[in-house]
Amino acid sequence: MGEGLPIVFHVAGLGITSTVITTWVIIAILGILSAVLTYRLRLEPGPVQTVLEAIVLFIEDSIKEVAPQQARILLPFIGSLWVFLVVANLIGVVPEMHSPTRDLSTTSGLALLVFLSVHWYGIRDQGLKAYLRHYLSPSPILLPFNLISEVTRTVALAVRLFGNMMSLEMAALLILLVAGFLAPIPILMLHIIEALVQAYIFGMLALIYVAGSLQSKQLHHS
Repeated sequence: MGEGLPIVFHVAGLGITSTVITTWVIIAILGILSAVLTYRLRLEPGPVQTVLEAIVLFIEDSIKEVAPQQARILLPFIGSLWVFLVVANLIGVVPEMHSPTRDLSTTSGLALLVFLSVHWYGIRDQGLKAYLRHYLSPSPILLPFNLISEVTRTVALAVRLFGNMMSLEMAALLILLVAGFLAPIPILMLHIIEALVQAYIFGMLALIYVAGSLQSKQLHHS
């Protein structure tokens, strides 16, 4: 899954690759920035707080378009996922750095996180029995198909992001090999735009899946 990436060091017998290290660095930086930038929030925001509030409001409005009643509940998870994906995808623009999302192990981990969150939010909202009952709707005959759908969409979520980010880096590398550094700016802009688009798509699909688990109760009783 790690495309044969070299192991940098071992922890408790587990090989740690550059993808894992980059992911740890991103998480640490985002955690530190979140603590520092939100340490002293004021009623009259300054420029930095205004930007932060604008980002949060944009994410919240995007969530409301899919799940208006659960926007505040889903904001921490979906917002964190979006922010991480944007940074992880864009870090490939930095020289000598590679996006962690070009590694299938990373996208698989993110997809698994979404898979678990779907069921966690659904059980939290409806209770275990009521949530499991929706797999038998509208007919118990559909139970195997509903279970297969849960697995296949999780796999598709991981493979889609991995494939798109890997192809994006390969395409940029091939263009640079053919054209040299005659067109670095268009390639850079293409990378940035595509990285943002892929982060948005992954986050939106995760939002749809989680919102679906919260709305299944309404569909079941309608």
